[in-house]
Amino acid sequence: MLEVEMHSPSFRTTRSASAKRARSPDNVSERPAKRLSLAIDSPLSAAEHSFHYFATGPPSSASTSRHSSEDWVRQANGLSIDSPLFPSVNSYVQGVDSSVDEGMVVDEEVHMGVISRRPYLPPLHTESDTLMQSPVPAPAQQPPTSRPSATYITTPSGGSNSLSLPAINVLPATPELLSRTRPSTPVNSDRDHSSTMNISPTNSFAVPGSPASRKHRFMMGPRANCENIPICPNNSLQKIMSTTLPLFWDLSSVSKKQRIDASVKLIGALEQFQAQFVPKDERSEDEGEDDDMPVDSIDKFNVQDVSYSIRRLIRGLASPRESSRLGFAVALTELLSRLDTVNCSQIMALVNDATKSQGSMTGQEERDVLFARLFGLTAIIQSGLIVRTKPLPFSASSETSASSLANFQEAITTLVALGEKKSWLRESAWWSLSLAIDALNTSDVQWKVPAFDATIQCIFNENIPWSPEKVAITLKLQNMLPDQEWRKLLSPAFKSSDLLANANLQILGRILKENATEDDAENGLPKLAAGSWKPQLHFVWGIILDQLLPAPGVPVFTKGSFQEFFRVVIDETLFSSTSSQERKYSGFQVFQKALPRVTEDNLPMLFTKNFMRSWINHLSHNDRYLHKVARQVATDIQDLAQTRPQIGFALILQLTGVHGSQQFDQLTKSKTIEAILASMNPEGIKAYITHLVSLINPLTESEEPDMQAINSRRAWVIDQLSALIRNVGIPKADDWVMSILDWLVLNGLFVVKKKSEKSPFIGLRKISTPPFSDILRDQCRNRLLSCLAELTHQTRSLTLDEDRTIKCPGIASDDEFWISKVIGSVERLKEDTKRVALLVEADEVDSSLQAKVNETVAKLRQVSGPQREAAKGAELLVSGMLLQYYAAPESDIDTSTLEDCVDASIRMFFSTKKKGKKSQKAAEDSTDPPPEPIDIMVDTIIGFLEKSTSYMRNLGNQVFFLLSSSVQASTVDLVLTQLERRDPAELAQDNDDSEEEDYGDEDGSHSDSDSDSSENLDDGSSDGEVDPELRRKIAEALRVNGADAASQDEDGDDDASEEELMDDEQMLAVDDQLAQIFRMRENASKSRNVDTQREATHFKNRVLDLVDTFLKNQPSSALVIRVLLPLVELSSISNADERQLADKAKGVLKRIAKSKDIPSNPDVEEVKLALTELHTRARKLHSSELLATLSQCSLYVARILIESGAQDAVATAYRDSLQDFMTRKNSALNNNFFLDAIRRHPSTIWALRNDILSLSGAAVNGYRKSQCLQLLQPLVTHTSPTENGKEIIDFMLSLRQALIQSLTDASEGKNSLTAAQVKDLLRLASFGVNFTQRIASAAEMRTAWDFDAWEVMGRKLGDSERFKSSIGLRKTCQKLATSQVATPSSKRKADTSGDISQSKKKKKTVT
Repeated sequence: MLEVEMHSPSFRTTRSASAKRARSPDNVSERPAKRLSLAIDSPLSAAEHSFHYFATGPPSSASTSRHSSEDWVRQANGLSIDSPLFPSVNSYVQGVDSSVDEGMVVDEEVHMGVISRRPYLPPLHTESDTLMQSPVPAPAQQPPTSRPSATYITTPSGGSNSLSLPAINVLPATPELLSRTRPSTPVNSDRDHSSTMNISPTNSFAVPGSPASRKHRFMMGPRANCENIPICPNNSLQKIMSTTLPLFWDLSSVSKKQRIDASVKLIGALEQFQAQFVPKDERSEDEGEDDDMPVDSIDKFNVQDVSYSIRRLIRGLASPRESSRLGFAVALTELLSRLDTVNCSQIMALVNDATKSQGSMTGQEERDVLFARLFGLTAIIQSGLIVRTKPLPFSASSETSASSLANFQEAITTLVALGEKKSWLRESAWWSLSLAIDALNTSDVQWKVPAFDATIQCIFNENIPWSPEKVAITLKLQNMLPDQEWRKLLSPAFKSSDLLANANLQILGRILKENATEDDAENGLPKLAAGSWKPQLHFVWGIILDQLLPAPGVPVFTKGSFQEFFRVVIDETLFSSTSSQERKYSGFQVFQKALPRVTEDNLPMLFTKNFMRSWINHLSHNDRYLHKVARQVATDIQDLAQTRPQIGFALILQLTGVHGSQQFDQLTKSKTIEAILASMNPEGIKAYITHLVSLINPLTESEEPDMQAINSRRAWVIDQLSALIRNVGIPKADDWVMSILDWLVLNGLFVVKKKSEKSPFIGLRKISTPPFSDILRDQCRNRLLSCLAELTHQTRSLTLDEDRTIKCPGIASDDEFWISKVIGSVERLKEDTKRVALLVEADEVDSSLQAKVNETVAKLRQVSGPQREAAKGAELLVSGMLLQYYAAPESDIDTSTLEDCVDASIRMFFSTKKKGKKSQKAAEDSTDPPPEPIDIMVDTIIGFLEKSTSYMRNLGNQVFFLLSSSVQASTVDLVLTQLERRDPAELAQDNDDSEEEDYGDEDGSHSDSDSDSSENLDDGSSDGEVDPELRRKIAEALRVNGADAASQDEDGDDDASEEELMDDEQMLAVDDQLAQIFRMRENASKSRNVDTQREATHFKNRVLDLVDTFLKNQPSSALVIRVLLPLVELSSISNADERQLADKAKGVLKRIAKSKDIPSNPDVEEVKLALTELHTRARKLHSSELLATLSQCSLYVARILIESGAQDAVATAYRDSLQDFMTRKNSALNNNFFLDAIRRHPSTIWALRNDILSLSGAAVNGYRKSQCLQLLQPLVTHTSPTENGKEIIDFMLSLRQALIQSLTDASEGKNSLTAAQVKDLLRLASFGVNFTQRIASAAEMRTAWDFDAWEVMGRKLGDSERFKSSIGLRKTCQKLATSQVATPSSKRKADTSGDISQSKKKKKTVT
């Protein structure tokens, strides 16, 4: 709250409501200049606001004219303004001196729980004393607002002249109008407090001795709608409020953007106001002012808006509300940086006055004023005012400098004192001090040297102990003043004049850790209290890193080593084993701050021993205290690798080096190394490959090789090399990918005898010592195949001819298969017999086969034209099989399978048309024709799918992708055969056939003298063969119980002799053990069946992938029809183990049904059979999901038949299904099955319209009957009236007859239609009538719908016992009966003009 005089260059007195406004002078020059204002708010109507004017008498003539700005006080005629929040009746005080200004009420020393008093400051004494004595009527009471306000308590008339205030907290930082106040006026109370204040809108200021004469005060504070005050023309007060005051609220917003926007608008407005300001002439000013009224130079040389804003912003710094302190500080800094009419002394005086501490302040209030002083000084420093050299354009004295040495000394002294007064302010105060030093260093002030001397004298005072803040300032000063006597200043705490020298690191580490010991107190080091740590990193670390890791070309004072500093101060201090979690957290922050500054050369200095240990420990487990910051460190490292790919290799070396772990990602459960590899450039990848290969041999030759460590390291290298290829995030380059494949080939298939430093194979440049073990060679072969599987899965664009381009899998950038490249490397190494040798030498047969494969591959590469795609598939197949033969000579792929594929490739692409006599004769003699070449290849691919290696499976899928264009009917049948269901027991029996044969050969036949238990050991064995393991267990059970099976009489003793060996107790014990053995056998059999079934399901999933590949590549093939029914059979599986397989089959069927392509030349009879079978299955499958899938497939097949001209077959299939739906109660069909057909093929289903009517009469119940008839509405809707208009009209007659018959039967109780179903039928009739009206004439309407029949129908329904209560049914019939009076539309197109004219005449007649 405040009491304000009106200081405005242009002010007009108020008048009564009935007074008219005087006309403006005709001469425009007589009008005062208008103030500039910003359109920052939408214009508001004056009627929306309440602004009180109080006049003390009839307006004089002067009050209705305009006057110059110099005479505005006299023309004000004693006007005062009250706050909208306090519409109390005020009056003027007579005989009070006007030379004294009043400040804000909140400037008084008001504290919680204390009522402060001060002498009352009388208001301005004007010339119209007699007018001021007139009473003023009380204004209308305004509704209270939500803003807090204070209650003012007046003293009795006989008391002292003082104003009593209640116990309140400081008000929030809000726009408050500031009058011209003396510099000595206390302004420290403009602070915000959080406690609630008592609000009394009826109280006001009291003037002793004159209760009825009160002066209105403009009370401003935390109030509502301060920006909504009405704007009064030519009123400076209102212009301030309408332009700048609303912006102060937004300065306190929690939104950073809103605060900045408010600051920009505020500063912009103030700049425009200041640009229009013209200082008053000193002589005229002296004449117009009293001697007792000093004028502040800020008000004298600045427009009132600016002077008010400066004071308001300074006072707002003490506000704790939301983000007031931040917003006000930013605005104040920017304002001071743009003003050249104020000096540092003035602003510092305002700051000191506004932030005075009082003894009665609470802790919160004291903190507020301390922060306000800190922010005020920081604003002065950051605005540059503290070292400004530009002289003031106007000055009340001879001194025109904006800053001085005294101001600088006062600022640094105050900042140091703030830091010493409160430990929690030390860092912030010294940070501001560092800003002042930086500003001084970059300035050109004349007093720079004395200022530096004063700074050093202030900082290196014996009463100021060493702290991180002092270290930061010292480092700055050392860099700015290298010639200073630093050894003298730093002693005895430090040994060297260079603060970052190695000799000072121990004591520096304790200072930065803020944990100095008592012994250090003698050297001036502080003994800090516990709990001084805070999560924000101290600003000293940025200064230290700037010194130790400077930017290129930046000179620094220190000669210290970053490596030594990081080891001593960070690794051995913050990351020591005895450090707390808080210190380690600070250490991680220092690492994050230093990471972007390092180069590739000094990067290893960061990854020290203790740091890596702490980082890995906290990164490995998510329940660790510092897990989040450890993960953030890993993220920062990955981001650094992305922004600087050249540093990725150095990062990996550190993570997997001495202090890291080769299994870093596995150990930390992260993907740090994988992400770094994905960010590296090709040069970095090559360097990493070279580094990995160099780790193959022992690191030191002098020591005795540890084979276990060497093999472990080699296994890790093999995994890392293969991971580079298998990581899909790493961009592949042919050169380094091929170098890895060659290295795996060399160490997996060959033995190196002699090195070659110039060899293109990196594995030949240095011999591995000791040689690779068999386990490592096997690992190399497996990783080779897994890498090729990953490369084969990747696709590239391959141009087959000028008009065709496909996505070919497994090719390099030169369009050659990766597998072919590897085989080429194998062939080149085989030729280099001096340096390498194969692990397994091939015999003559194998050598000839390999030569034949290479020859065939060379021929396949020459194939062009339509067969080129299939030729690429054959090439990939035989090459992949040959490489598998190299990598696993003892695998399941034998030479016969490879020979068959080679022969099939030759027959498929290179067979001659003319055959010799011998070949013709052989063909005639053979009863079975040879299988098709494509069938042989696909059969081989199916065999690949049974393998457990990803290489074989991926190879088979990609080969089939390329061969899909050559697939024939026999090939499709071969694939679909694999999807047939088989009994798990049969599958298990097939798997055990070979084993049972072996057992039978070993055991032979069994004699009939076996015991009963032995005869029934295996019921499934028709030959009486027994499992040897089972025999052994039974024999062991007999032996334990005293009946050794081996002791049986081999010479033919009878059964009696055997029975004598065991008594009853032994027999019971044997029975229990035999029962346990049989249970174990039964469980094992079940488990084997389950495993077999699971393997069969996985195999079918892979085969289904082949089917999906064929359908995607050949959607227009006629063989697609063959696939439908097997997939339907597969999708109907209800077994839980095969649910995934069934869902996958459903997905394939849905993709077929949604395909835009259909077979081009289908076999119509085959398609008809498929449609019939689909409908047959749909009638029996009680699954809504599967029925919807079958419906989509049926529509797909129907589209094929319609395109082929076989619409009748489609109509027949749906007619039979509709008959099943109507006549069979257990039918699985539903109404949607037919609705889908109507929407998709309405013209074909239109032929079933009469069948629908006839079958509705044969419905099994009323529900089916209603559903059947409901099909007619969408059927008629989707039928074109222009093409089938006559048929529709004729059909409407049949529809009406069917509906009448159904309703009649319902009314007579002959069918089971319910009232709801009858209502549906009547709704269908209404639809038919409306539809017929649009296309038929009146005569045709009467013929088709016989409106009299509906009248009769309505009476029947009303007389019916079942429907007489349903009044709506009778009314619907009546409505249908009166439909004949409706005017039909003229949209019908008749065949002849005569019909058209006749129709028009009938329409007119009806009308």
